[in-house]
Amino acid sequence: MKKSIWIFGIIFIIIINNGFAQDEELSPYFKVTEIKGSMKDAGTQVIEAITENGWDVIGEYNPAKRDDLGVICFTNSDLKNLSLQFKDRGALASVMRAGLMRHGDTVTVSILNPEYVFLAYWGEQLNGQEQQLKDMSEKIKDIFRPMGKLTPFGGSEKAKDLPHYHYMMMMPYFDDPVELNEFDSFEQGLETIRKNLNAGKENTIKVFEQTFPGKKIAVFGVGLWDKEEGEPAFLPVVGESHIANLPYEIILQGKEATMLHGKYRIAIYWPELTMGTFMKISGTPGDIEDVMEVICGSE
Repeated sequence: MKKSIWIFGIIFIIIINNGFAQDEELSPYFKVTEIKGSMKDAGTQVIEAITENGWDVIGEYNPAKRDDLGVICFTNSDLKNLSLQFKDRGALASVMRAGLMRHGDTVTVSILNPEYVFLAYWGEQLNGQEQQLKDMSEKIKDIFRPMGKLTPFGGSEKAKDLPHYHYMMMMPYFDDPVELNEFDSFEQGLETIRKNLNAGKENTIKVFEQTFPGKKIAVFGVGLWDKEEGEPAFLPVVGESHIANLPYEIILQGKEATMLHGKYRIAIYWPELTMGTFMKISGTPGDIEDVMEVICGSE
């Protein structure tokens, strides 16, 4: 009898714990710290924290071409290998970001919440990697914990809702990408995208390139600097403190280049947006798509 009660108690605890995990609210960002000094000084501290923990910085840029905003992109071999376990554009989550925003003589440092990103991008493809996701998330957060308390911000979503997130009915999901171009080969796609980004077409800048030659996969981080249709136009409307989700990406898998639909990607990184605010940037998803099509040589 006592044994049965003990077993029942264990099962009850497991059920309750799982329930808490399912109902857990996750925010897309963490505020890390505030640093007195210049953007350069703050950026140096962030880069040192990243590299001293064995990670690689693969890109930096100023969103909206503003010197008071900065993003640092980083990765490592473990994260890259984990991302490749998810065939449907899993490599999009192979690059993490830190954001820097200056107000006067103070720079606020933020990071993407890795668990939020992993569940959103990989959640529906999980096949036993749940603990790997948690472990990787903790390793990324450990880079920044010595700098300050990681405080969630930027709205929130329930963990259980992230794998099949969409903003509202009839809006796109993660697995509703925008098809940008289909090339004759992976190599042709690489050459075309590199050439157009290096030329700065459509007021863009290549922030990073993450390539997996053996898998015929490449991810490009693309800064959108056009004053009328890029970051300078939409960031002031949706919120500049969320810059750690930037830059926007193109992913080339095999012969096909795609991107996340703007109505998905913007919504998931600004989950607290009201419909009224969203309508103010109603043309932005299409504008971004037009730019990326040019970068992929389809226009």
